[in-house]
Amino acid sequence: MDQAQVAAADSEGVRTITLARPEARNALTPRMIAALHDELVRAARDDGVHALVLTGSGPAFCAGADLDRFGEPVDQAAFRFDSHRLTDLVGLLERVEKPVIAAVNGVAVGLGVQLALACDLRVAAASAGFAFTEGRLGLLPTHGGVARLVKLVGLARARDLLLGSATIDARRAHEVGLLTEVVPDGELAAAASRLARDALRRAPQSYGLTKRLLLLAASADLTSAMAAETIAQSLLVGTEDHGEGVRAARERRPPEFTGR
Repeated sequence: MDQAQVAAADSEGVRTITLARPEARNALTPRMIAALHDELVRAARDDGVHALVLTGSGPAFCAGADLDRFGEPVDQAAFRFDSHRLTDLVGLLERVEKPVIAAVNGVAVGLGVQLALACDLRVAAASAGFAFTEGRLGLLPTHGGVARLVKLVGLARARDLLLGSATIDARRAHEVGLLTEVVPDGELAAAASRLARDALRRAPQSYGLTKRLLLLAASADLTSAMAAETIAQSLLVGTEDHGEGVRAARERRPPEFTGR
């Protein structure tokens, strides 16, 4: 794996993973996909990593999967197998039970959009944008690109974006609900770090289980979702962090969570 094209750096418990192929607008090669998957798994298992930021280098966030994969006749069975790997990569961002922030530094296209949608929160530079242009290649968004978009912005807006092959700037993306926040270009890294640290005010197990329940609630019926909430709560009330949270509230001080 060419780890140089997927770089990772830590700062005070926040790991920033950077797609670093700017000459190709950070289009993901198979080796980059494998490297990104491995970085996410390492971060999920590393107790010293409390939050993740995913960003790109250069003028683009991610231009999607490298188009070279379409340069030869397609073996449909092999294509489906590779597609499952990409779906797993995107879903991994949702399964990591830590804050995951997308710092969208430039245009996001195709798989790049899907990666951003799967993050917990999305902050973008003012010069960033989203392009829903798969239809111009005779394709459509996959790996949750249709389903997540509908759940995030609603059917009407998703229809407008996808069927209109829309390209929108960061301001419009914020208006329709794709982005948590838009900041000046030079403030993107600081804003992503701030969002990560705000998320870390929650107890870690509380954050992870709430993240899981939000995903469940998007597709489960009300009775099932409420049952899952009760089960999760029954786990949390027995944690040391719950006791610390109660003590801190009574003593009117910030809690010091340990993840236990």
